[in-house]
Amino acid sequence: MIASLAAEGQATRPAPFGHALAEIAAARPEIVGMTADLSKYTDLHVFAAAHPDRFYQMGMAEQLLMLAAAGMAHEGFVPFVTTYAVFASRRTYDFISQAIVEEGLNVKICCALPGLTTGYGPSHQATDDLAIFRAMPDLTVVDPCDALDTEQATRAIADHDGPVYMRLLRGNVPLVLDAYDYSFELGRAKLLREGRDVLVIASGFMTMRALEAAEALAVDGVDVAVLHSPTIKPLDAGTILREAGRGDRLVVVAENHSEIGGLGEAVAALLMRSGIHPAFRQIALPDAFLDAGALPTLHDRYGISARAVAARIKDWLG
Repeated sequence: MIASLAAEGQATRPAPFGHALAEIAAARPEIVGMTADLSKYTDLHVFAAAHPDRFYQMGMAEQLLMLAAAGMAHEGFVPFVTTYAVFASRRTYDFISQAIVEEGLNVKICCALPGLTTGYGPSHQATDDLAIFRAMPDLTVVDPCDALDTEQATRAIADHDGPVYMRLLRGNVPLVLDAYDYSFELGRAKLLREGRDVLVIASGFMTMRALEAAEALAVDGVDVAVLHSPTIKPLDAGTILREAGRGDRLVVVAENHSEIGGLGEAVAALLMRSGIHPAFRQIALPDAFLDAGALPTLHDRYGISARAVAARIKDWLG
């Protein structure tokens, strides 16, 4: 069963990555889909049904998947490969680095179960994938928020010439950003909401949680700005520095990732190197192997639910 991040009654779209890729590929015969026995669980089955002659099921062999994708790219194809984020980041790192990224090949690695989006425990929770892939030279890293972001990011990375790692939300994915006149641009952060007291910089579904927390805090007179940074690498330094340097707001980075090596540390290092020193806090997963269980329970336990985000911001503001 695929757990949904959507609240009861929240708008969703089914399999936004799979539908977007199938639509793009209708006009792009060079695009192929490849997976390691996980088409149904990464929404690539939608592409497979639309373009069966361009779909390759590689079985439970993730290293072979990456090497085969490299070979396809050498022949002029644009492979979109899917697996779980833990398998890509931990099991195939060396193959991605040497066969794909060092060669500058046009392979798109799109991975489900990023961070804490499954209750199946540490074997499936990729809480360190951004730290791992941020450290790889010449690799673009993307962490979309919702269904709209995923659809638009899929189109953007298809147009981008070079290797990309993108996190995926799967199944019935919440639809949030359509209410904010939002459009995805590779390498750009977007200010979704203004606020005088706090600036939350977020990526992935934590942008959705930040927006929910901002609404709740507004009831208590706390004015929260939300800056969505879906491209983790290259980071939009100009926008982040401009927003973080405005006024004397508390700057909070919220991410669905370990506190080690992700967006929070990237933003903190950028601010320090640039001589901008706001009051700074981080909302992230702990540096630990996490528990198994139901996602709502785990999100509360580890401080990444909307309720937990709002409570921590109130506490920091005193």
